[in-house]
Amino acid sequence: MPGYIEDRWYKKGPDGKRTVPTDRCNQGKRYRVAGIPGVRNRSFDKLTGLDGAKAWLAKAQHESARGEFIDPRDGTMPLREYVEEHWWPSQSYPDPITKSTVKSKVWNHILTHLGSKPLNSIKTPQLRVWLKTLNAKLSAGTVNDVWGTLSAILQAAVDDERITKNYCRSQKTVRPPARPEPRATAWSRERVFLVRSHLDPRVQLALDIGVGAGLRQGEVFGLSVEDVDHDAQVIHVRRQVKKVGSKLVFALPKGRKTRSVPVPPHLLQRVTEHLERWPAQVVTLPWGDPEQGETEKELKERAPQTFALLLTAARGGAWRRDYFNDCYWKPALEAAGLIAPPKVLKRPIAGKPGMFRTVKRYAEDREMGFHSLRHTFASVQLDARENPVAVSKWLGHADPSITLRIYAHFMPEADGRGRTAMQNWFEGETKKISPVAPQGAKVPVPSPAASPEADAEETGGEVSATS
Repeated sequence: MPGYIEDRWYKKGPDGKRTVPTDRCNQGKRYRVAGIPGVRNRSFDKLTGLDGAKAWLAKAQHESARGEFIDPRDGTMPLREYVEEHWWPSQSYPDPITKSTVKSKVWNHILTHLGSKPLNSIKTPQLRVWLKTLNAKLSAGTVNDVWGTLSAILQAAVDDERITKNYCRSQKTVRPPARPEPRATAWSRERVFLVRSHLDPRVQLALDIGVGAGLRQGEVFGLSVEDVDHDAQVIHVRRQVKKVGSKLVFALPKGRKTRSVPVPPHLLQRVTEHLERWPAQVVTLPWGDPEQGETEKELKERAPQTFALLLTAARGGAWRRDYFNDCYWKPALEAAGLIAPPKVLKRPIAGKPGMFRTVKRYAEDREMGFHSLRHTFASVQLDARENPVAVSKWLGHADPSITLRIYAHFMPEADGRGRTAMQNWFEGETKKISPVAPQGAKVPVPSPAASPEADAEETGGEVSATS
């Protein structure tokens, strides 16, 4: 096999033995492995010695022949250098918010702790210490996300042939905490109307649409006059208002899918009353990304679009979620006695020595968020035995299984019906639920002996399937 070991300190003498010193004798590393196709030369010092050079030669020859050789020296690159110069520039995200979220996780929770470590040194002990640090300050869901991001980076390093193994994927003793199962909490009708009574009248329609159509907050803010179809009694969810950095943009709803939601006449009437008092305002925003496009395609995709929005801020612009929540939503919750008063902080104003601004900070409470209105909409639909597939479509979920996973506990008699069925089975009950019969067909009614319930609904032995 190709490859050889060179002694750079001594060369052969007349007797054929390596006893003649070279000009490099006792300078630098003595042995060099060379001549293997596709493998950089490697030198070994006197401590590693000839045995180390021979072992390396054999390993490199074997892996090179199989096309599996990875030079461990490539893995000495620090994680930060690999991310900043190789991994991050190659990433592409269609959604600027997703890009910002991933970047925050990488720089704040990965590079801060592991950035100085060589790629090939990130193994089980290092991951154990890092995971303990994350668990001490982050939620289980966030830790799970950050772990997955590091795993993606290390897998890219494996694919780039810098390291031989991604220890995030091969762990049996060190694992991130499981992502908590989502469990939505719906509001009672009394709570909904209590909060509504404390909201500024200008924004009460936001609550009405959230609970009456199940829209997300950004979708409510992006709703235009043309999206409300009074004749068909539906709302078309075609866009949302998103905050990218400090700027607002229009964008497709979550999942990049539009949808139509049937709504009751009561909600449509509230839309009409709102517009009579506060007419729709025309708002123009970039689409998807506030940054100027660099290509003709990006310029076209990000071109500003204009819509007459149902809900706008006092000055006529689109609502900013954080401003709405801090100045309208949470104060209404506080006035309703549902959350504690905020902490009042004094923050210095940049460039104005001695001057401060007042900042209110409310404690986070997911059950009191605007999103609870969406959960309430789902609970009402499922409690009324609406088809989960239809509810999933109205909510804009990618798959009905998502709806069932989040909202199954809202479905009535989820365990009671099964309990009754098993009781009947143990007691030898013969009554079964039959498929829907054709229109007008006659279905035999079980005798009182077979069905105790028939005593109360006896119909003379036959009943029409249309009854």
